Amino acid sequence: MPQPEIDEATRTALEAAAFRRLVQHLRERTDVQNIDLMNLAGFCRNCLSRWYREAAAERGMTIADPDAREIIYGMPYRDWQAKYQTEATATQKAAFASANPHH
Repeated sequence: MPQPEIDEATRTALEAAAFRRLVQHLRERTDVQNIDLMNLAGFCRNCLSRWYREAAAERGMTIADPDAREIIYGMPYRDWQAKYQTEATATQKAAFASANPHH
């Protein structure tokens, strides 16, 4: 089935809605650790916050890294870490090192 013709404004609105839903989903899934996301998908919440900050910079806006992270996490990053982040296991660390040798 061919894709429907979508004008630029509608496409942007749909992409923004999908992004907001992804961010909400990640806020709700505090059990999913960033290292798990990196190992499985190659990106994490911190990547999303960096992409958000970079998109702002492309439009001449400055957003500090802690502010971008708060937008994605829904709270200050330090608070999220204290509440939800667990120590990565040796297996998780090894998988990350193997999948991301230059990170």
